[in-house]
Amino acid sequence: MANLTKNDIAWNTLFARYDLLTKIRNDGYFEITAAQINEERESRLMAKFDHSVNLPAIFKEHHLSILPLSRTKYIVGPFRTHFTIASDLEKQHVFFEIPHNIESISFPNLNSESLALNYAYIAGLITDFLGEEAYQTLSGRMSTGCFGFTINNRSITVENSQCEIDAGFESDNYLLLIEAKNYAVDDFLIRQLYYPFRLWSSKVHKKVIPVLMTFSNDTFTFYEFQFTDISHYSSLILTRAVEYSLQPEPISSDDIMALLQSLSPAESVEGIPFPQADKFERVIDLLGLLTEKELTKDDITENYQFDIRQTQYYTDAGRYLGLIDKTTDGDCVTFRLTDNAIKIFNSSYRNKYLGIIAAMLNKPIFYAVFKESLHNGAVPSRDVIVTIMQEANLSISGTTITRRASTVSSWVNWIWGQIEV
Repeated sequence: MANLTKNDIAWNTLFARYDLLTKIRNDGYFEITAAQINEERESRLMAKFDHSVNLPAIFKEHHLSILPLSRTKYIVGPFRTHFTIASDLEKQHVFFEIPHNIESISFPNLNSESLALNYAYIAGLITDFLGEEAYQTLSGRMSTGCFGFTINNRSITVENSQCEIDAGFESDNYLLLIEAKNYAVDDFLIRQLYYPFRLWSSKVHKKVIPVLMTFSNDTFTFYEFQFTDISHYSSLILTRAVEYSLQPEPISSDDIMALLQSLSPAESVEGIPFPQADKFERVIDLLGLLTEKELTKDDITENYQFDIRQTQYYTDAGRYLGLIDKTTDGDCVTFRLTDNAIKIFNSSYRNKYLGIIAAMLNKPIFYAVFKESLHNGAVPSRDVIVTIMQEANLSISGTTITRRASTVSSWVNWIWGQIEV
């Protein structure tokens, strides 16, 4: 059970109790009530999977997903409910300026989706994205009304289900409906755009534009979608993507040299493994999530874009850097920011990133590999990094040390990405 979440365990029980696999095999779907789900765990925790990685293990194994039909009923079947964003997607890039007349909300310390949305509006990003002045008119939970649609060749009727709109902005010609995430995403639940789109397309005469907005690594990204067939759940296409970032205060090579001279690298305390987390941007996203509140292991795995293994890898990475604390109370594992991390994330944009770089370079392997990159003018090859790690006697061997070397290479490349050349 160690590698199963609470949702995994509860759904395994429900699948066995109601023989879901047999009924889905025979009928193509199974309708289950909120009351039935609540027998094991609250349905609000058991039936919303923002990313495909959050789906319970038994759903993944049998290529299943779940959609709400009403406030009290759901349908489980072999449905494609998530949209994957291509990793090589081309995006328009725009710089924006801080609105200096605002004191009650500050950049980059936007530690919730609502703060990120408010800031995007105040900074003029919404108006820029739409191409005309817009005003916030919608937010919160509301009833979908009644409508029908098809998914995977199956007709489905929704009757007054609940949907939530993070923000709606109206201009002379458009109604922009935004689903916001305060972290980068690889995929997302189409329903979070489709149900609000169906609701408001029937209420207004203006063009309704569904948008996913992410705030990750201090960059806003707006993904605009279009449903080519309003009655088909999976008909959405991505029409454009725009990144908005602050013109950063430059971090120079001299800043890094001064930082290196001030450090006395030391390995982490025993019991914290050497990192295996190649995407350092995701480490920063996780730290950002923890600025809002402490999170349990299940919170991270069930609500954000981490599976149970990635939750371990990325929280361990933060612990290794001295930026995340872990506490265990029985079966409950909780993570929070360290005092140093809180200090770093309350700093200015420039000092925040210098603080994160300092936490990384304060570890001997990263210090040595970065110094080697300074000497050679390029990040060392994986073989060279493996040699440096072997000479440090890290008690890592075989293919494991090669995987860890990949993390070192990725993180050092990230540092170079922050330096003005």
